[in-house]
Amino acid sequence: MKYLFASIFLLIGTIVVPAQNEQSPLAEKEIAYKNWKYKDVRNGDELNLRKLAEGKKLVMVVYFAPWCPNWQHDAPIAERLYETYRNNGLQVVGVGEYSAVDSIRTNLSEMKVTFPVVYESQSRDDRQKTSHYEYRKSTGDTRNWGSPWYIFLEPAKLEPNGDILSRKTSVVNGEIIETEVEKMIREKLGLPAKAAAAALGKSAEIEPCSTDSKKNVLDKP
Repeated sequence: MKYLFASIFLLIGTIVVPAQNEQSPLAEKEIAYKNWKYKDVRNGDELNLRKLAEGKKLVMVVYFAPWCPNWQHDAPIAERLYETYRNNGLQVVGVGEYSAVDSIRTNLSEMKVTFPVVYESQSRDDRQKTSHYEYRKSTGDTRNWGSPWYIFLEPAKLEPNGDILSRKTSVVNGEIIETEVEKMIREKLGLPAKAAAAALGKSAEIEPCSTDSKKNVLDKP
């Protein structure tokens, strides 16, 4: 029996490595963030970010790759924030990257995401060709894939004309720190501060994204 356990241990050791926590704090950055018009993943209709922001107090845009474990960790958090604060003026919108639309749509269903989601790219070969790549690199994100990546827009402060919406705003170059982001959301929505909640516990570290779905060992995004 001891030889069996030893063999199992050696097998696991060959395919699993300690995962990495990709949480990143909110940081205000200078970024020339442009308006976009992308197709909705669910119905194919064109979605205009500037119009989506009308009448809102805060817009959280999250870029993600559906196959990324970091996104799969953050998706329930983003959905909870959306459901909790949508009636108070928060808009959440996702931008799917580096995967076929069908795969993005399936992921949203599995993760029970209900906020609007559009797509910018459909192939991993487009990684260095997307606005997502340019934006996050300009804000100091050194990850390969950058999933998820967040930018927060205050509609009242958006530039009224032209392609550029904002030139300086808050971003998160990684997984959000839930308590920190929720605190900021409540402030921007004019809601009173809430009692500090316990930090979200993790039963296991979240593995960074990989370009090879056949591997269990994932490359740092």
